[in-house]
Amino acid sequence: MNTVSDAAEQVSDHGPVLIELSPQEMRRRLTEALSVYVAAMGYPRGTELHRAPMWAEHILRPGWRAVGALAPAGDEGHRPLVAIAYCYRGAPHQWWHQQVRDGMRRAGWSHERSEAMLADYVELTELHVSPEAQGHRLGERLLLALLDGRRESAVLLSTPEVAGEDNRAWRLYRRMGFVDVVRRFHFAGDSRPFAVLGRELPLTERGLPSTEGTASPFTTTTEMRPTT
Repeated sequence: MNTVSDAAEQVSDHGPVLIELSPQEMRRRLTEALSVYVAAMGYPRGTELHRAPMWAEHILRPGWRAVGALAPAGDEGHRPLVAIAYCYRGAPHQWWHQQVRDGMRRAGWSHERSEAMLADYVELTELHVSPEAQGHRLGERLLLALLDGRRESAVLLSTPEVAGEDNRAWRLYRRMGFVDVVRRFHFAGDSRPFAVLGRELPLTERGLPSTEGTASPFTTTTEMRPTT
């Protein structure tokens, strides 16, 4: 288990410290990570039992990477996990990829543009911060650390629709430059509407592209809109 940066290690006694989770460490902390997920999403207890096999399988996928945050040390030195994020490289055989591709088609994206967008991306699969640790831009720190150095040209994610985009997750993604790919999309087996968001990589602290002048479907919000 390694801290993400020396700077994070220096403030470890005063606030959450980011750590890179190896596959072995993630398996060891899987129950703890799923508890963060359930608390952050407001799901009923027991949900983690259904998600555990999928999270464990995701560890085996190419390009998997995970970053967590540990709370300040308690009286006995224990540092519980208070945030978790992980990602992996998207691929055509994956269920999420197939669902998003179908959603883009139904939303009016041309075959050429959707395939170009899905040809080289990392899926931001999970990003969760425990309620007691929210409000300190910990999600932003996780996102920046997780996507630092990724070689893919873009990052895609899905998040539940919220009226007025009025929650911490939406504000984070908009602040970091994510734009609409598909809105009000229903994944198979889920009645909730989701938004699929994306942006080009690399990611910067201000959420803006670090390079300019390259042709990309993520360059502007206008270019993200499907052809109709």
